Parts: sequence; structure tokens; C-alpha cells
Amino acid sequence: MTIAIFGNAAKKNTIEEVIHLLEFMQSHKVNVLLSQELRQEMNLREYPQFSDDNLTLSADGQWITADGEPLDFALSVGGDGTFLTTASAIGDKNIPILGINCGHLGFLADVQTRDVDKIMRRLIQGKYTLEQRSVLALTCSEGGHISLPFALNEVAVMKQALSSMITIETLVNGQPLHTYEADGLVIATPTGSTAYNLSIGGPLMVPQTRGILLSPIATHSLNVRPLVIPDDWKIDLRVRSRNGNYLISVDGRSQIFTDDVTLHIERAPYTVKLVQIGEHSFLKSLKDKLLWGAN
Repeated sequence: MTIAIFGNAAKKNTIEEVIHLLEFMQSHKVNVLLSQELRQEMNLREYPQFSDDNLTLSADGQWITADGEPLDFALSVGGDGTFLTTASAIGDKNIPILGINCGHLGFLADVQTRDVDKIMRRLIQGKYTLEQRSVLALTCSEGGHISLPFALNEVAVMKQALSSMITIETLVNGQPLHTYEADGLVIATPTGSTAYNLSIGGPLMVPQTRGILLSPIATHSLNVRPLVIPDDWKIDLRVRSRNGNYLISVDGRSQIFTDDVTLHIERAPYTVKLVQIGEHSFLKSLKDKLLWGAN
């Protein structure tokens, strides 16, 4: 078995957990690859027991070890932001991801550090299930370039700081839906319903639901509400702003576009596979993390 580990090397608790995982893997004879960021941190901290070249994540996109073994799983050590980074790095390579929570809420990274050894044993023993999550694909017209075009959580179209609200002409399957006058518009997957969408009052969706959410940000019209559409429908956006620019955020990674660049959003041709072990469920997460049912 070969496992890759991703994490935020700038955080002390992440590095401590990665060291623990490396020691655990070594004792259970599991091959380990480290992301480039973690690999550099390990070198800086001089851990000779993990100095083998076989512990370096492939940089050519092949995702195999020096011995030619395929990658079986990816571990994301951190919060949900780290999980999104891991999912972006894995892309369409069909590698299941397990999230270990060193952050806060952790809807994606929901394995607590106190349970890591137990969970890892069950993973090695094959006692897990896989949950498929839909992804959004973003493309744009000539004049724009999207560096990272896939989103597990959301694509957000927003005004730039200090500018007035923007106008977002929205078409669904080529038919006009609405022209939003707002600070922005969030297009989210069911997975992303607990992220930015939740903070602006959008509805929650069970991750297995096949839908796409459209939630306006501070809309000028009070009778405009979030909308859920089937996830095989296609969305086109034409944005106008007073200063001629607007902001796009793809899972928190931002770019600036000009008004002449139009956007196209649809379901990506692949899914992200989450490893689930034990009694995890979305409904339990709502109770534990959003305190549903608490007095």
C-alpha cells in the first residue's frame, strides 16, 4: 500500500501530526509520499528516518513511487482548506482522500487526531467505504485564463473590494434565469453547501444530492432567493461592474477578470472520492459541528 500525505507545513500541529503518521506508516510497512511542501519542511527539520527519495511525491503527474507502485490513498492533514488543496492536486486521478482534522469545523476533514491510529488501522485493513462528491468545472471566453478550473466547494463571482455591486446576467441551459444586482453570486456543489453558501444564507444539501446551488450575495432585490438546479444543467454568466473588473474565487483561489470575459459552469467529468470510516454521516456532522438539537 502507498499513501500520499498533504498538509499545511506552516502550522506546527500539522507537522506534529504528519510526523506521527510517518512513524505509524513506517511501523506498519506502508509506503509514504509527501507533498513537496511537507517534504521541504521535513528536510529543514532534519528527520533522517524519512530521508529516502522514495518519500517524495511525484512531480510529473504520474503518481507512482520510485518502484512503480500506484498511489492507493491520499491523506489531507489540516482543515477543510487543506482538503480542498489536496482534492485539487489529486484532480481526476481517481485516488480516494481521507481528511484528518487539525483545523476547526472540518466537514471534509472529519477524522479527529485522537482517532488517527484506530482509523488508519481500519484503512489498512480495507474496512472503509467511498463516497463520491461532484465537482464544478469552470471555463471562460477568450481574454480570460483560469489557472485552477475545478471546484469541489464553489465558484464565487464577486465585486472587487470597495467597488459598487455588480450585475450578473445568468443563463441556465441557454435560457435567461435572472440578472442579479448584488455583491456577488455563489455557485456551489452539495459539498460546498456548508461552506461559503452557508455563510450567506444558502440552503444546506446532503452531499449525495445531485444538484447545483445558486446563492446571491447581498442581493439588491429582497424577493430573490437561492435556487437549486439539477447538476447536469449548464450555467453561463455575463458580469458587468462599474470599474470594469470582477473577482472569481474557485474554492478560495481568486482571480480578477474584466467585464468582457464570460463564464461557463457545469458539472466536471469526474468526482472526488472521500474515504469514510466508522460512524460518519452528514446528519451527525450537522449535530456535532452546527450544534443542531442543542439547547
